[in-house]
Parts: sequence; structure tokens; C-alpha cells
Amino acid sequence: MGSRARARWAAAVLGFAGLLCAVLGAVMIVVVPTLIKQQVLKNVRIDPNSLSFNMWKEIPVPFYLSVYFFDVVNPDAVLLGQKPQVRERGPYVYREFRHKSNITFNDNDTVSFLEYRSFQFQPDKSHGLESDYIVMPNILVLAAAMMMEDKPMSLKLIMTLAFSTLGERAFMNRTIGEIMWGYEDPLIHLINKYLPNMLPFKGKFGLFAELNNSDSGIFTVFTGVKDFSRIHLVDKWNGLSKVNFWHSDQCNMINGTSGQMWAPFMTPETSLEFYSPEACRSMKLIYKESGTFQGIPTYRFVAPSTLFANGSVYPPNEGFCPCLESGIQNVSTCRFNAPLFLSHPHFYNADPMLAEAVLGLHPNQEEHSLFLDIHPVTGIPMNCSVKLQLSLYIKAIKGIGQTGKIQPVVLPLVWFEESGAMEGKPLKTFYTQLVLMPNVLHYAQYVLLALGCILLLIPIIYQLRSQEKCYLFWSSSKKGSKDKEAIQAYSESLMTPAPKGTVLQEARL
Repeated sequence: MGSRARARWAAAVLGFAGLLCAVLGAVMIVVVPTLIKQQVLKNVRIDPNSLSFNMWKEIPVPFYLSVYFFDVVNPDAVLLGQKPQVRERGPYVYREFRHKSNITFNDNDTVSFLEYRSFQFQPDKSHGLESDYIVMPNILVLAAAMMMEDKPMSLKLIMTLAFSTLGERAFMNRTIGEIMWGYEDPLIHLINKYLPNMLPFKGKFGLFAELNNSDSGIFTVFTGVKDFSRIHLVDKWNGLSKVNFWHSDQCNMINGTSGQMWAPFMTPETSLEFYSPEACRSMKLIYKESGTFQGIPTYRFVAPSTLFANGSVYPPNEGFCPCLESGIQNVSTCRFNAPLFLSHPHFYNADPMLAEAVLGLHPNQEEHSLFLDIHPVTGIPMNCSVKLQLSLYIKAIKGIGQTGKIQPVVLPLVWFEESGAMEGKPLKTFYTQLVLMPNVLHYAQYVLLALGCILLLIPIIYQLRSQEKCYLFWSSSKKGSKDKEAIQAYSESLMTPAPKGTVLQEARL
């Protein structure tokens, strides 16, 4: 086989390979997105065979609860009608453990479960110990006084006498551990004896006592196995399709997920909705920006300015009222009628009057805003920091001497942050199977298509160059024909012998 034939054969082979690569690339462009989608759907649904099931059942992400207390510096001055001054203490950090139990798959494509939580104090991450003492409002006394505001004076005087007998005061000096997980108080026993249905607890009283070693109610959510469009959405909570804490159907709706996973394939127009048993309501977060976490692309979602706005600023929130200034939500109807309010820490994103009414508050976005970083393809959180504040509305109640001359004020009690970030082996597994492999398939389709186009161009270029050489050869042959005849004639003349009698001359330079 000649060199020209071998070149033609090689060009034909490359052309066939190029055509094959181009066809494969084109097919992958059509097929790969579907394959990726099927792979994601298979692994994010609530199914024992899915990749994310164990992550959903036993959350591998290390969660931490960081609690900051507002230590009242001038309690006696507050009783005399002066502006309260607070000093932030903390954080007091707890490792939070979560696990699901009583997992029951139902016939209607839903699963029911209880999620238990427990907390362990982390001294090495904390700025202080649980044995630290702080001064805080006596929630039981001041809340009971507020409830008696419209009652007859005789009942108020009886309550004042009862408080005095029991040694109760408007402010208390207790340890962090007592305030967090509960303390014995004779007032609790008195209330439970004469008003048995007034308080939801029978023993110790603590701000987080209900959360430790307890569940957050029975959630029933859609698995997404049969109907992907409803994946992770809450069907019922404690058997209810809506709650009855608020004053409008919209505010009582149970929307979104249980707050752990969301539907995949998010866009910047997507919002995060979830039901929070602690807040007794559904919440919605909005898209802010895209970013990355440990090499994984994420969408950051934050709270809108209207999350805790009052009804006059944001009419859909009217059902959460009676309201005070905008930026705090009245949660008394789901907290044994105590005048408790939920907000961002330091009254961030709220009416400035609230922060100005208390000395020692410094709201700012960097320290006091919340966010969730979600992998948009799967809807799984990568990094989160949820920050909320609990405050107590206090004021002097005529007839109850313990309240003195307290001026009406929303006084912060604590703010807390629940944070967690995926790490270690779960992060590597997630990255490999749900980020790296889809990316490899995604780019492989274009690599094959480009390679196919290049290989297809090689025989085309070879053919064009072959034709160009042939054309140049024949063209030069026609233009140089006379010269060739002259050269041939001269060569023949040199080879012919000279006639006899011819004198040959010597050539000289």
C-alpha cells in the first residue's frame, strides 16, 4: 500500500471516529440532563434505597445551639421607671443531636415520624459556664401580672400577697443552667393547683426545658416516590392540616417542608418555606445570592424584611396580631398567653424604637441575620445559621406591687443560633455522587461533541489539501512546457557528435 493510500485510509478512519464521537455527544446532550434528573430524584426522595435517606433519618451534620443571654444591669432602676440596660453574655454552646423514630410509611405516599433532640454543653466552645449567674426578668411573675391587667382589683391584691408570701420578685438572679433547663418555683405549684390548665408544664420551668430530650411533634411529609411534585412537603403536623393559634386562615396554614430538605432543581425564583413548631407558624425565606461551599454550588436564602413585620406594614401578617412595633411577632397565643415576642437578635430589621428603648443593643446584619445555603440541584442544606430572639413585654400593672413603676418596654431575654455545616465523609460522598459525577457527565457530552467535530475536519482538510497540490502540479506543467522543450533540445545537441572538419575552440574564462 502506497503512502498516499495509507493517508487516505487514515483520514477515512478519523472521519468515521469523528462522526461517531459527534453522534455520541449529540445523543448525550439530549440524554444526560434526563439521566442527571433521574439520578437526583432517586437519591433525594424519602426512600430507604436512596442516598439521602440515612442523612434524613440520622442527620450527620454536627448542629450547635449557641445561646446569648441579656443580663439586666439595672433591675432596681427599671422598677423605678428608668430605661433598662442589658449586657450580652455568651455564647453558651450546646451540641445538638437529632434522630428520627417511629418512622411509618403510609399508603398515600407520605411518611410519619417523630424527631427527638438532645443537647450537650460544650465548655470549650462557650464563653462561660452553666453555673454563671445572671439577672433576668421573672417571666412567671411578670407574665402573670400582665394576664391580670384587666381583672378586678381584689384579685390583683390577692396576687400581690401571694407573690410576697412566696418571695417572688420582678427580677431574678439564677444560673444559666437553671434558666435553660428549668428550676423549681413554688409559683408553678400554686398555679397548677388552682389553675390546672393554665401552664403546659407541671414541674420545672426553663426556656429550653421543653426541647431537651423531647420531640417536636408528629410530622407527616410526602416522600416524593410516587408524586415528585410534593416531595418533602408537610401533609400534617400532629394530625392537623392547619393550626389554630392565629386569627386568619393564611397565618394558620402549614406550608412548605419540615425544615430539613426541600425540592430539588431550584432557581433564583424559588423560595424556602417550612413549618416551625417552636415559632408555631410557617416561615418563608427568599433567594439572595449564589455561592459555593467546599466546592459545592449553593443558593443563599435569607429572611425577607416582612418576616416579622406587623399588619400595618405587611397586611398578610395581620393574623399574627395584636401587634406592637413592626419587626416583632406576638407568640403569646402559643406560649401559655405570656406576652412573649419573636424577632431577629437585637431587634435587627425591626422598628428602631425597639432597640432605642433598651440600652446595650446593637443590631447589625452581619451578626444578627439568618441564612441557609442550599445545594440547588438536590435541595439539601450545606450550611445554615438560624438566629432568633425571644423577648418579654413588661410594664407596671396597677394593683400588683411587684411591677413597681416599670415603663412599657419589650425587653430581650435571650437570642440563639442554630448552626450546622456538612463535613467529613457525608460531604465527600455527597460531592462525589451528586456533584462530581453529574458534572463529569455534563462536560463529557460537550467534549465528545467537540472531539467529533475536530476528527471530522481532519479528512476534509486532507481532501482539500490534496486537491490543492494536484491543481498546482498541473498548472505548473502547462506554464513550463516551452522551457522543457528547449532544455531537451539543448541536451540532445550535446549528445550529437560534431561534423568532420569543424574546428573546436577552447573556452577561456
